[in-house]
Amino acid sequence: MSSDRKIAWSLVRGWLAAVLLFTAVAGARAASIQPLEIVTRSGVQVFAVEVATTEEEKQTGLMYRKELPDGKGMLFDFSPEQEVSMWMKNTYISLDMIFIRADGRILRIAENTEPMSTRIIPSNGLAKGVLEVAAGTAQKYGIRPGDRVAHPLFGAK
Repeated sequence: MSSDRKIAWSLVRGWLAAVLLFTAVAGARAASIQPLEIVTRSGVQVFAVEVATTEEEKQTGLMYRKELPDGKGMLFDFSPEQEVSMWMKNTYISLDMIFIRADGRILRIAENTEPMSTRIIPSNGLAKGVLEVAAGTAQKYGIRPGDRVAHPLFGAK
C-alpha cells in the first residue's frame, strides 16, 4: 500500500473513531423521551419528558443546558421510593422540581430553584420520581401537591 493510501486510511479510521466516540457520549447523555400527564384542578397538562434512569443520566440531569422549552422536562427515576435530594450545580436555568410519590401523587414542589447553586433541595418525604420543568411551570398550570402524575413509572400506562 502506498504511503498516500496509508495516510488516507489513517485519517478515515481517525474520523470513524471520532464519530463513534461522539455517538457513544451523546447516546450516554440522551435519555428516552416519553409523554407525562399531570392532572390538576384546572385540567390535564401534558409534557414531553426525558427519562433519566441510569446513574450517569441522573447525575448529569439538565446540567449545562441553556434553555428548557415550555412543555418539556426531565423525569428522574429513583425507584424504589426513597428520600431524594437534588441540587442545581452546573444548571444554568431556574427550574421547578416536582417530587412525586410511588402512587403518582405530587409530594412537594420546589419552585424557582436557584441556578448554579449547590444548596440541597430535599424531597421532605419518600419520592419515586422527580420532574424538573422550567421555573414558573407549576404556578402557570396550577400544579400543586396532591395532584396526580400519569406515567408508567407510577403505574399509569
